[in-house]
Amino acid sequence: MALFIVKRLGLALLVALAVSAIAFILLRVSGDPAIAIAGEGARDIDIEAARIRHGLDQPLLVQYFIWLGQILQGNFGQSVFYKTDVLPLITSKMPITLSLGLFAIAFALLISFPLGVLAAVYSNTWIDRLCLSIAVVGQALPNFFFALILVMIFSINLRWLPVSGSASWMNYIMPTIALGYYVTPAFMRLIRAGMIEVLSSDYIRTARAKGLSSTSVIFKHALRNAVMPVVALTAVQLGYLLGGSVVIETIFALDGLGFLAYQGIIHKDFPIIQSVVMILSVVYVLLTLLSDIANAWLNPRLRGQ
Repeated sequence: MALFIVKRLGLALLVALAVSAIAFILLRVSGDPAIAIAGEGARDIDIEAARIRHGLDQPLLVQYFIWLGQILQGNFGQSVFYKTDVLPLITSKMPITLSLGLFAIAFALLISFPLGVLAAVYSNTWIDRLCLSIAVVGQALPNFFFALILVMIFSINLRWLPVSGSASWMNYIMPTIALGYYVTPAFMRLIRAGMIEVLSSDYIRTARAKGLSSTSVIFKHALRNAVMPVVALTAVQLGYLLGGSVVIETIFALDGLGFLAYQGIIHKDFPIIQSVVMILSVVYVLLTLLSDIANAWLNPRLRGQ
């Protein structure tokens, strides 16, 4: 198990390093940071001075290693727009994004498990087709459009929920539903497929032959073995939700990392954009690493891979 963790940790570090390099290069190609630093309407001499002062006149590879070295020392640079260090900005807004991601994944699992179990138990019936239809709608409906529908119904028409802000738990209800519903189909289909496979196995038939109730067979024996693939998918989808919260946080004005990234894009604040992309990428890689370790712990056959 220790050797498996060391191998996966090394792979995770390589992936994080590759992602940081790709993100850095793509952001540099998308525009000249010196222009954003100097400000709109700046003279060419001011832009050149900003470029020299921040080391942007050096080769791209040299810039990357300087930036990476600063990141490893905890120096994420200074925001061009907010005129303050980037790291305190990120740490102050991270809890909102993490809370939203965890709420969304919990909502997705809460919906997916009953739908997946029902679809598997009543496979190839109208109940199965209904559950699959609910899942397909979630996959086909863009989360930003679904978010606007929620706002129209629950905020504008019914006036039950606040439209924006993060002052109370009620502010998280609509963002959680909008973000979590989009990943529900993936969980639901995986649970359904796992349950169908497990329910057709020999030990389940033996359990039924012994006279165990359907509830005991489904929830005590079948579901326990069918949820193993969900562990890996949960970590991956949580990472996706954290990275994909930009649109939802912007719509509902949740002052998290997603909204900070949006502000960085609007104001061409390269230090903020680079730092948010880097941090969310590392979080995604770490979640994937944890899911691999959890799967290896649950299934010893995976440790030799």
